[in-house]
Formats: sequence, C-alpha cells, structure tokens
Amino acid sequence: MSADLEGKHVVVTGGHGGLGRAIVHRLAREGATCHVPVRRADGAPADPPNIRTTAGVDLADEDAVRAYYADLPPVFASIHAAGGFAMKAAVDTSLDEFEAMHRKNAVTCFLCCREAIRTMQTSGGGRVVNVAARPAVAPVGGLVAYTASKAAVASMTQTLAHEARGDGILVNAVLPSIIDTPNNRSAMPQADHAAWPKPEQIAEAVAFLASPRNELTWGALVPVYGDS
Repeated sequence: MSADLEGKHVVVTGGHGGLGRAIVHRLAREGATCHVPVRRADGAPADPPNIRTTAGVDLADEDAVRAYYADLPPVFASIHAAGGFAMKAAVDTSLDEFEAMHRKNAVTCFLCCREAIRTMQTSGGGRVVNVAARPAVAPVGGLVAYTASKAAVASMTQTLAHEARGDGILVNAVLPSIIDTPNNRSAMPQADHAAWPKPEQIAEAVAFLASPRNELTWGALVPVYGDS
C-alpha cells in the first residue's frame, strides 16, 4: 500500500454511507487523516485515530459548512459522497421533493466544493472529487429529481475544474451506476448484483483522483459502471 497521502488532511462527506465509508478507509490506509462531517453519528462504529467524525454539521447550511472547513487544518483533498436518491416520474414529483433532492445532492456539493477550494487556494493546491451518477450523463425515466441534481453536480465539477486549475487544484467526479450495497440489494433483490460496482472498487478510483499521483486529470467525469 502506498502512503501518498501520509500527513495530509482529507474531507469525506457522506463518510458513514456505503460508498463513503469505503472511501474513508481506503484513504486512511494510504496515510490520510480523514475528516467526516455528519448530521448525526448515532450508531456509528468507533473510528481509528486518523478518522475524525464531527457530528452536527448540516451540509446544506452555508454557515455550517463555512465554519466546518474554517476549523480544519489545511485540506489537501475533499471528496463529496453525501447525497440522496429518489425514484419517481416527473408527473408524480412535487416541487418540494424536487428541491429537496437538489439540496441533498447539488447544494451540499456546491458548498463543500466552494469552501474546499477556498482553503486550498491558500495552502498550495489540492484535489476535489465529487460523486455524481451515471444518469447525469445517460438519463433514464423515473428519476427526474435525482437525475437533475446529479447533472448539476457533473456540470459544477467541470466548471470548477476550469476555475481552480490555475491554483493547482484538480477537480473531477466519479459517476457510479447502481452501487452494490446492502440497501440496494434489499431494494432490488432480483437484480444481477454481481454486475454492480463494489464500493471498494469505486474507492480505488477516488483514491487516485484525490492523491498527489494524479497530476494531469481535471474536469473528468469518470465512469465507474461495473458491468451494469
């Protein structure tokens, strides 16, 4: 195992979720100190010393996100896996539901990207990795609020990549298909689970994009689809 992130501080939002936890532990094994903001830490397993969970952080609240990043040591990488999912056709989706999905996915990503880039501009650069989704670039029916919010994440990624590159900050996103998690298996018991990408596999792609090894890739929307 390389130690390219040894001594570096990394933020992972959604770090107690199925994908986020895999990312946190992958980066921690590479030597990073991982900072995980959550609204509630109820029932979360104890973390080793280089994984630091902070409860009470609402990632859709501008002041809370600004204060959270301001209290951290200089951040080298910020990975944004927090979000939500909704499966409804447009005719069945209320404006409240549409806006709620936008806040969970696009607003949280925007605020964390903005604050991460601000701190990286004063500390010599860094890496930002967002988690969008396959439907952001290959939309399908029945997911209008989710697709729109993740498309915003994808577009934001490419816009910020151009804005931040001159400061030595490389911004990219991964685009998973359906991730092989217990919740997804429970929701879709008849699906071909073997075809779904595993959280640990996606974490490998994120680890590269978030590390100093990545010297060239910016503005990329990286497909991590598995065989699905």
